[in-house]
Amino acid sequence: MSQKSCPISFIQIDANIVRINAFYILLLFSLYLITQNKVIILFLIIDFAIRIFLSKSYSPLFYLSSRTKELLHVKSKLQDSAPKKLATYFGFMFVVLLFLFDVLHVTTLFYIMSGIFMVCLFLELAFDYCMGCKIYYLYKRFLV
Repeated sequence: MSQKSCPISFIQIDANIVRINAFYILLLFSLYLITQNKVIILFLIIDFAIRIFLSKSYSPLFYLSSRTKELLHVKSKLQDSAPKKLATYFGFMFVVLLFLFDVLHVTTLFYIMSGIFMVCLFLELAFDYCMGCKIYYLYKRFLV
């Protein structure tokens, strides 16, 4: 049986920037739910893809989150980057699936996944609680 653990990379990132980033993603996704403007979710998909496939430094939301942290004079809180990177992959999968469910009019799955996505974002934002580790544990337990 797998132990409950998160992936570890020994590379440190600022968890407060991640939390501010979660705020902006939650804000944009909420705006998408209200307006149904596909440009918003496409922007989120592109932003996640930039962070995963290129570099987080090219991400508009990472830039905005970094500047917000500076403006608010929030102290840095370093954490291992692997769980947050894993959560970024899950976030990317969520927004891609949400876009597909919306375009294909799979309404029930769209709203269920939207609720899960928003809860995960809220937990990160409000409590610095990353669901990536929990999903990683389930993945290791049942699929590996």
